[in-house]
Amino acid sequence: MATATQRFITFELARGNIARQITTFSTAAIIHIAVAAIIVIVAETVGLWFVCNKLVIPEERFSAALWVYQFSILTMFISIVSIPYNAMIIAHEKMSAFAYISILDVVLKLVIVLLLTIVTFDKLVFYAAMLLGISLLDRMIYGIYCNRHFAEAHIKLIFDKDLFREMTNIAGWSLLGNIAGVFYTQGLNVLLNMFFGPAVNAARAIAVTIQGVVTGFVSNFQMALNPQITKSYAIGDLHRMHTLIFASSKYSFFLLLLITLPIMVETQVILTLWLKVVPEHTIWFARLILCILLIDALSNPLMISSQAVGQVKVYQSVVGGLLLLILPVAYLALKLGGNPETVFIVHLIIAVIALVCRIVIIGRMVSFSFALYLRKVLLPISSVFILSACTSTILFCVMPNGGLLKTAIVIASTLFFTGSSILIVGISANERQLLWGKITGLRHRTHE
Repeated sequence: MATATQRFITFELARGNIARQITTFSTAAIIHIAVAAIIVIVAETVGLWFVCNKLVIPEERFSAALWVYQFSILTMFISIVSIPYNAMIIAHEKMSAFAYISILDVVLKLVIVLLLTIVTFDKLVFYAAMLLGISLLDRMIYGIYCNRHFAEAHIKLIFDKDLFREMTNIAGWSLLGNIAGVFYTQGLNVLLNMFFGPAVNAARAIAVTIQGVVTGFVSNFQMALNPQITKSYAIGDLHRMHTLIFASSKYSFFLLLLITLPIMVETQVILTLWLKVVPEHTIWFARLILCILLIDALSNPLMISSQAVGQVKVYQSVVGGLLLLILPVAYLALKLGGNPETVFIVHLIIAVIALVCRIVIIGRMVSFSFALYLRKVLLPISSVFILSACTSTILFCVMPNGGLLKTAIVIASTLFFTGSSILIVGISANERQLLWGKITGLRHRTHE
């Protein structure tokens, strides 16, 4: 529902019809309140029964577990009903407000962690209660900000049945993609445990942690462009939409490459500094997951485009179906004697196939050819990746082992090689000129 809400609010904002904006926001808010209420009812009946009768909880901790459970339900309710307000801020592209609230959220959670060291009563209950308090504060801030800055951000008793059907249609088909993601993510964990034991699960957990940290850098960049893609389609400006799709894909890849390539080259040293003892397979797990992440960075603008058009059935059926193949193909590969890294190679290959399908499907939806995407995105990023990866790897291999000094030199050189490759072969002359103009303008403002 969060995806559908973001799409429809952005779409109506681009069209400039304030009445439709009010209807869209109110309908989305009512839907989220209803969904949150249903989840609370299920949690307080079936969920509570399960906690009380099926979970194995030490008797002396049972009361604390119930308190934590109740606080968690309320936190979830607040998070769900806040979604339309978050979507409103992003649709209006008020990224500074979104960033400030997010920073406040992180700082308050850090304060909670520090307070855990000095509180004298149950720390688990205290932590859950404080998280509820932060969620409530976030909800109040989002609500106050939206009410003051956006005329449409006031809930009215308006419910558009046609809009509801459209939103649930997009949400329902998007759910298929989410289910596929959960299915192969958790399924691969089970497979690795079945074939190789918990030690390999620990190695994968470390690699996934690295993936989560790196993903945050590019997701914020894409968040800023996503509303513009939707707005361009809403007003019928397909040329601008194509430009934004290509730019978001290409620059997301470049930004991620600047972060991931140094990690991939010096994975062993970085993990050793972090963990001291690096579990077997962790190094190649991390490298392969980062390669998959580079492919996924290209996919996000295409996914946003399918949501903008509203034709998600074919897109999610094909892409979701392909992603569901990861688990059975990986199982077959392991059954035939593959090593633990095989599951990530299978994932990478299917991710590439899924990307090609995304390009073809979205190209037909919004009228651009595969050849155009190849020329505008795939060829520049492939050239940059090959040049920067080859030069960095050669440097890594020929340099004598010098400990941390070698690592520092290799990382710095990798950043230089990657940045140079982006400037020389990754972007056009017009893009270089625009970039130089931005840098010059920033320098002038700094010296004023």
